[in-house]
Amino acid sequence: MFEEVWRAYEENELSHSAAHHLMAIHELRGEYGYARVSDIAKYLSITKGSVSTAMKHLKERGYVQEDLNRFLELTEQGLKVVQEVEETRLVVQRFLRDALGMDEDDAMIDACKVEHLISTEARMRLVHFLRVLFSEKPAANGFLQMFREDALELRDSGDVKA
Repeated sequence: MFEEVWRAYEENELSHSAAHHLMAIHELRGEYGYARVSDIAKYLSITKGSVSTAMKHLKERGYVQEDLNRFLELTEQGLKVVQEVEETRLVVQRFLRDALGMDEDDAMIDACKVEHLISTEARMRLVHFLRVLFSEKPAANGFLQMFREDALELRDSGDVKA
């Protein structure tokens, strides 16, 4: 079973680092209108050499293109990845913060760790779960109240951070 899980993990097309490179291009182009290797390196606090290597692979895979002035931009495929990663991060962050009661910073950090790892199906099911959980349905409200009370007891026991 573990081998099958590991293979499924290895089938992720992009690494965490590659996803962050794509997101950096998107954010830099949104803020400044352009993104160069040096801009990405500064934005991610890594070397230009590391960015150049990553860009080579991302261009080969069709996520990024470079114009004659060496400005980088996302392809349609690259933009789709960025949008999915951002959407997943927000959903996971909301789940961790609003459902599990984690503080904003920790929820953001943990959401960033898994944002590109869960499948589209898992993200959609999580969205549906949150809709039900935060609905006005009495059973959902009762469950959420019970969970929050138990979470307070767990926190007070010292087993988890406040």
